[in-house]
Amino acid sequence: MNKLYVIGIGYKPLDKKAGEIVLSSNVIILASNRLFEVFKGYEEYDAVKDRVMVINNVDETINFIRTQTTTIVLLASGDPMFFGIGRRAVMEFGKDMVEIIPDLSSIQLAFSRIKMPWDDAFFISLHGGPDPEKRRRLPYGIDDILPLLQQHNNIAILTDKENNPSAIARSIATKQAKRFGIPSIPSLPSVAGNDGIKMYVCERLGYHDERVVEGTPAEIAEMLFADPNVVIIQRLEVRSQKSEVRTSNFGLIEDEIVHSRGLITKDEVRAVTIHKLRLPQKGIFWDIGAGSGSISIEAARMYPDLKVFAIEKVEKDEEQVNHIKENMIRFCVSNIQIIKGEAPEVLKMLPFPDRVFIGGSGGRLAEIINFVAKTQAKIVVVNAVMIETLHESIQCLENNGFDVQVSEISVSRSKTIANKRHMSALNPVFVIKGGR
Repeated sequence: MNKLYVIGIGYKPLDKKAGEIVLSSNVIILASNRLFEVFKGYEEYDAVKDRVMVINNVDETINFIRTQTTTIVLLASGDPMFFGIGRRAVMEFGKDMVEIIPDLSSIQLAFSRIKMPWDDAFFISLHGGPDPEKRRRLPYGIDDILPLLQQHNNIAILTDKENNPSAIARSIATKQAKRFGIPSIPSLPSVAGNDGIKMYVCERLGYHDERVVEGTPAEIAEMLFADPNVVIIQRLEVRSQKSEVRTSNFGLIEDEIVHSRGLITKDEVRAVTIHKLRLPQKGIFWDIGAGSGSISIEAARMYPDLKVFAIEKVEKDEEQVNHIKENMIRFCVSNIQIIKGEAPEVLKMLPFPDRVFIGGSGGRLAEIINFVAKTQAKIVVVNAVMIETLHESIQCLENNGFDVQVSEISVSRSKTIANKRHMSALNPVFVIKGGR
């Protein structure tokens, strides 16, 4: 391949340079049938239609480009570097071999349609790909939107058929209903409006039948929309008086954190655990056996640029996972991603961590530590109640080259009996730190 030009189309005519490149190219590739229909409307199409080919698969597109020895044009949607194929092209072929010529992005056009500035917007893609069996793992999911909205005034979302505007709106409306104690979505419009959330669905931008619809989450949840579309969610200035956001970044107490059956890392132990982790400002943190998410929540609040993965084995009713989700909303954190599954298998799909906390192992502590040791994690902290777990942690960490320190946390709390204060002891906890 001499050169790969990734040229965006969809919203405006090609400029002079892009037009000349397309007309002179021997191979013109489009990565979808939809984009092929769009390109038919360009004035350059008739002159090059015999050189056009459609490959409805990104991997097959990349593999085909590798086999070519000539200059190639890859037509992409909008701005190829905005959640597009441009990033993959540069990664595969290098910056020197690839030139990007963007069109407008769909999000840029959407904000212009609703006449709203977008310099403070937070952008996410929920476009996981058309094949359900090969869908990409996305950094954020639908359930993350409401927590994200607690920290960003405007969120712009690239959608797909599964993560569509109605599904997004229904998720938000359902969570709002739960927050206000309302049992069903049809009752929600006034509540959603009062809570200060407005949604815009920009449908089929650039087509002759484009449409922009705005409404509350409850209203949008009951509508259907044609593809392609993008969603913009606006948090209005009016905030709910029921907001549970605290101003302090550290020091949550157990009663503030949603949990069940006393299954939560106690305040004093949580403070020591986080101290031992020495969390970085930025990086990756795994919270394995996250439970109610108390460690994850504290870490995410202190370090907004830290990406936290809360790993929890899904029980029959997903009780613990639901607790984490509720706590994310309650404390307005958006940098936690919940991973459902059992470690260590589920860890294989995650970016390698800088720090790891193991609060629960499901009887597979040795396997988990052995896997973590293969990553670049500098510090691993394990909390143990049983002496057997303490011994296993020390042995596994040392066998994997970690220097081990152990702290025993014995806490007594005051309680009043007959108008007099007494001290009541909690179960001691071993905090085992492995560093390297």
